[in-house]
Amino acid sequence: MKILLTFPGQGPQRAGMLQQLPAGDEILRHASEVLGEQATALDSAEALRHTRAVQLCLLIAGVAHARALQERGLFPDMTCGLSIGAYPAAVIAGALKFEDALRLVSLRGELMEQAYPHGYGLTAIIGLTLSQLEPLLDEQSWIANINAEQQLVIAGSDAAMQRVAEKALSAGAQRVHRLAVSVPSHCALLAGPAEKLAEAFQSITLSRPRTAYLSGSSGRVVWQPEQIADDLAFNMSRTVRWHEAMIAANEREVRLAIEMPPGAVLTGLTRQAFSEGEALSLEQGGSDLALTLAKRLRNQR
Repeated sequence: MKILLTFPGQGPQRAGMLQQLPAGDEILRHASEVLGEQATALDSAEALRHTRAVQLCLLIAGVAHARALQERGLFPDMTCGLSIGAYPAAVIAGALKFEDALRLVSLRGELMEQAYPHGYGLTAIIGLTLSQLEPLLDEQSWIANINAEQQLVIAGSDAAMQRVAEKALSAGAQRVHRLAVSVPSHCALLAGPAEKLAEAFQSITLSRPRTAYLSGSSGRVVWQPEQIADDLAFNMSRTVRWHEAMIAANEREVRLAIEMPPGAVLTGLTRQAFSEGEALSLEQGGSDLALTLAKRLRNQR
């Protein structure tokens, strides 16, 4: 029986999220040196209006909280991240150096924001299956995330997403919700920026991970460094298949999934996918509970 650490994508970020990190002074000082700027300013309300700052905050927070668990003796068997969450997942798995992740995520955010500075984004559609939603799409909208059987996300222009949302509600969707993401992630619109990011990966050396790295795009465990680099570079333009990934984790005997802050969205999605086992949001449950559940699981082996 195994332990999985999950790392969220954009959406749950909030102002001040870097101010109470475990060992926060150390990791923020390190990030500032690598980035050549004050990392403590990345989580201001103004800064978080920009994709680059949001993604850097999620990277730093994810790594800080996961390292704190490791220092207390909780070592995962597997990591998985949704979208930008794949980067801290790769760092904690041992495939990607934190310094390289900072530089790559900084570039990733810039490329995504520059490609579509306004008028595009993501919208969640709740209550329809993939087969029900796909016929409602047009040439300016795409399936971006398959988070659960009836929790999907579309990407595209604001106008196209509004058209699809209206048709989805008419078709029986329970709810539609425009996400706090300003770029059309996980669709063909970001193929160009993904290619540019892939070029940057050519100067980065990745390692074979120490623990299993589960791709949130393919739902498969990836061990080869070059395949992990491809997964990280192109996940911005590939559909997120979180539901499939969590089913795959459960089939690989993961029985405890712990979501790194901020937020608890992945915990709810993971519970829907797991046929057995537990899912916990670290932010809601706390480190002590996470360590207790992990110890109990280890003792059952």
